[in-house]
Amino acid sequence: MSKSAKSASAKKSAIAQSATPAAAPKPAATTAPAANSGQSTAGNDSGRKRQPGSKQSRVIAMLLSPAGATIAAMMKATGWQQHSVRGFLAGVVRKRLRLKLGSKKVDGNRMYQIAGGDTRPRSSRVKPQSR
Repeated sequence: MSKSAKSASAKKSAIAQSATPAAAPKPAATTAPAANSGQSTAGNDSGRKRQPGSKQSRVIAMLLSPAGATIAAMMKATGWQQHSVRGFLAGVVRKRLRLKLGSKKVDGNRMYQIAGGDTRPRSSRVKPQSR
């Protein structure tokens, strides 16, 4: 090794050692909740009312009608794609709002309709504790 290569290696190791800080105590985590800036978070809107003219309220109104609604009609009313309508029906209507969603075929078209509230008790699954 040349003299300049040795001195460069020595400088690098000296810099690396001096750049590594000593074990400094970490600041204590705050237990105060963060201020909510008014933006909703996923899964946090169970207590909120739907706005009257929102796409979700329009779909729910269509589903509450005696005739029900097709996926195509919901797509047209909201501008959503088919997979988005199906996701809304499964995720929001069935799971979050816990409404009983029924469907039947009428003249080759599947009609969806909210039959009533789901009165099943929530499952009492116990999550395994991590150790």
